[in-house]
Amino acid sequence: MDMVDLILTVCLSTNPGNCRDEHLYFESRGTLFQCMVLAPSEIAKWSQEHPTLKVMRWKCAFPSKERAI
Repeated sequence: MDMVDLILTVCLSTNPGNCRDEHLYFESRGTLFQCMVLAPSEIAKWSQEHPTLKVMRWKCAFPSKERAI
């Protein structure tokens, strides 16, 4: 199964300079289009589950070979 990585750059709401990347994974059908379509609802769900963090930006990518999923 091929995977796509939704990479969120998130920052603490109380300290916008304190940021990190979070990775969410989806099954891929060979393109990043599926990630782009699913991303907004997944970002909204993730944001509700993490109210102290704010999503500053996001992107879709294929996971690197070195990164274990």
